[in-house]
Amino acid sequence: MNLAIFFDPLREELISASSSTTTLAAYVTPFLDTFPDWRAADLAFIGLDEWRGSAAGAPASHGADAIRSHFYQLQKGSGSVRLVDLGNLRPGLTLEDTYHRLREIIAALLEHNTVPILVGGSHDLDYGQFLAYETLDRAVSFATVDARVDMGEQDGMPPEKNHLRRMLMHEPSFLFNFAQLAHQQYLVAPDVLAALEKLHFETLRVGQVRDDIRQAEPLLRQADFVSFDVAALRWNDAPGYYPPNPFGLTNEEAAKLAWYAGHNDQLSSFGLYGYRPDHDQHGLAAMALATMLWYFVEGYYHRRGETDFQSKRFIRYAVGLPGTPAKLVFYKGKRTEKWWLEVESLADSDIKRIVPCSYQDYLRAAQGDLPNRWILTQALLG
Repeated sequence: MNLAIFFDPLREELISASSSTTTLAAYVTPFLDTFPDWRAADLAFIGLDEWRGSAAGAPASHGADAIRSHFYQLQKGSGSVRLVDLGNLRPGLTLEDTYHRLREIIAALLEHNTVPILVGGSHDLDYGQFLAYETLDRAVSFATVDARVDMGEQDGMPPEKNHLRRMLMHEPSFLFNFAQLAHQQYLVAPDVLAALEKLHFETLRVGQVRDDIRQAEPLLRQADFVSFDVAALRWNDAPGYYPPNPFGLTNEEAAKLAWYAGHNDQLSSFGLYGYRPDHDQHGLAAMALATMLWYFVEGYYHRRGETDFQSKRFIRYAVGLPGTPAKLVFYKGKRTEKWWLEVESLADSDIKRIVPCSYQDYLRAAQGDLPNRWILTQALLG
């Protein structure tokens, strides 16, 4: 597929402002005059400037470009970096056209194991990100980081307010699991959270993330893709969205979540949406978001490829229980010390899934209690 027809090239000053050979600018292949070879890349930066899904309209300047101006001046992390910047996506004639344009582009990148990093535009653009996974012919999981849960039902509501509902209700369904992270409970209607619980999906309030951010890691590790709304950050840390909110994640917490996402062997796309540069003060939010992307890239290049649970990379633990099931099987990665839980369907023993879990889940089982993650996964297996 000739992806070049969907993109506008970048201004050279966005990439070449630094003369240092140690910054990311020296390691990216950008779309300036020639479209880069995305098939040979590990990661592909895609700028978005589509705001028809937002009631607030488009900002005066391009958010992805503002983030680029900081991102490419950051020092390269450890290891090699194979990064291309495809430029800025040309919006379709309609918003639906843009969604389907994203679907085609991301699906092509997935086919060649190139991870797209989507930056800019309103949060509903993750619907296009979601649609790309319909081409994989398997069930997928995803996670959203947002202060609100975008499940609006009212007629005439802008897409950025109900895109999550559209994904969860999509037919034919190819969704296995969903996780909602860092929402603020006083911004979410109780019936919305009740609906997610009824569907056996996991949620983690911003206070729970703050109390122990490690609780978020298994939820992000199960995701095939992550959708991150800038509005999940508190305004003082990232004044680049509207309306402002004094509460939310700190920059440090957001960067940690981005690292968790990048380090997930299974994750194949990452979206960072909602940044409005016209609300940014002195480029503070742009720098914060650029640093988040740096942590995502760094996490990616620290992946361990631990997926063969029968290999010597894992320690297997069997825990006896007094009821049903009589036994639970856990796996611990020797190098990463990450934990996994084997869930066998009670209805059909041929259906089995190994899902991310925490050390606390293992300790709970060792005390004779079924971990909540086993209960939720059992319900999803049907």
